[in-house]
Amino acid sequence: MSPEGPDLGKKKDPGEEPAAEGDTKLAQAESGDDRTRETISQILRSDHPAVVTVLAVICAMIVGAILIVVSDDATRSAAKYFTAAPGDTLTTGWDAVKNAYVALFEGAIYNPNGGQLLSPISETLVYATPLILAGLSVTLAFRAGLFNIGAQGQILMSAALAGYIGFAWDLPAGIHIIVAIIGGIIGGAIWAALAGALKAKTGAHEVITTIMLNYVAVFFINWLLTQTWFQAPPYQQAVSRPVDGNAQFWHLFGSGLRVNFSFVLAIAATVFVWWLLKYGTFGFRIRAVGSNQDAARTAGMSVAATYIGVMVIVGALCGLAGASQVLGEANNYHITASVDGGVGFTAITVALLGRGTSWGTFAAGLLFGALTAGSGQLQASTPTPPDLVQVLQALVVIFIAAPGLIRLIFRLRRSKSAGSAVLAKGWNG
Repeated sequence: MSPEGPDLGKKKDPGEEPAAEGDTKLAQAESGDDRTRETISQILRSDHPAVVTVLAVICAMIVGAILIVVSDDATRSAAKYFTAAPGDTLTTGWDAVKNAYVALFEGAIYNPNGGQLLSPISETLVYATPLILAGLSVTLAFRAGLFNIGAQGQILMSAALAGYIGFAWDLPAGIHIIVAIIGGIIGGAIWAALAGALKAKTGAHEVITTIMLNYVAVFFINWLLTQTWFQAPPYQQAVSRPVDGNAQFWHLFGSGLRVNFSFVLAIAATVFVWWLLKYGTFGFRIRAVGSNQDAARTAGMSVAATYIGVMVIVGALCGLAGASQVLGEANNYHITASVDGGVGFTAITVALLGRGTSWGTFAAGLLFGALTAGSGQLQASTPTPPDLVQVLQALVVIFIAAPGLIRLIFRLRRSKSAGSAVLAKGWNG
């Protein structure tokens, strides 16, 4: 059958219809995969990735400043007599923007008026840790030409298994936390492998399957939280039993600061993904399949095995994110229906901002962790609504997804050889 469709002038044998229909579905599935890879390529590849990323964040901050001015009551009041005293409006608006961004900085990096100088950075690292781990999982899927929309479900299932091991099993100190972490990794890996197997064996699109698996995970957690053997007494709230002290991540800088050993795991995972993509044999297969699965298949690579393998690793990374949520202080050592904390979907933004690289994803996770940590100080010390943080994150995605707009705004020249150079480099690290 020709790519353009069946020959209408040729009479078909009824016995050939199933085969023709199967060929059509296969061609449609491969066409959908091609569109998926092309979409990922357009987002992650650009002439000046680092410059475009930084400028996208700057543009988001500028638009955010405009929104702060518009939403500020004092600025709107001064604008009523703008023609008589324009300086009042400009001064009031500048103060609103400055106070908002200073509050974000003090809540995320350093607060000279705070009691604990390292507390803001500690909070940033606590929020950044699951974002980095889940963002790495989305990044790795991107590099294989896959959209992992199922990070939420993978985090939920890993948190459920890690948390259950943490409060139900009686193991010695040291061994208990290791087994709980492994349990989280296994839970996430199995849940992601289901989508990988469906993709490899049936051609089911991973976006659909991972979204559906998210729903399954959500309702499974809700069911678990109704069981008395899982609930915390007196069995009236949808909260699990607390994780035993032996299975809790230990604090890095004392009990006064919430940052814990899970951040070290995030650094180790970043190094692992960087090494895998740059030097690993399986990482080469991932990059080859992500760039051109037909060429990879011709070279003797098993595309189906690569899809399953990469989804196992993707799920394992989300498993670490889920373990960090329930074994650390991010969720007070309990499993709840919202134990993922929205990390699953924010991780997609982190991966996009990271431009498909491990260290770029690490930096993006720190940025988004800082925004989340700073939102508390923003709400406490300014009239600016804390929803500004979500707006800034959304604006970053918009500008990242439109690199042509960034080049137009800042008059960046487009290199004709940039696309081929990136392909030759193979998206290393």
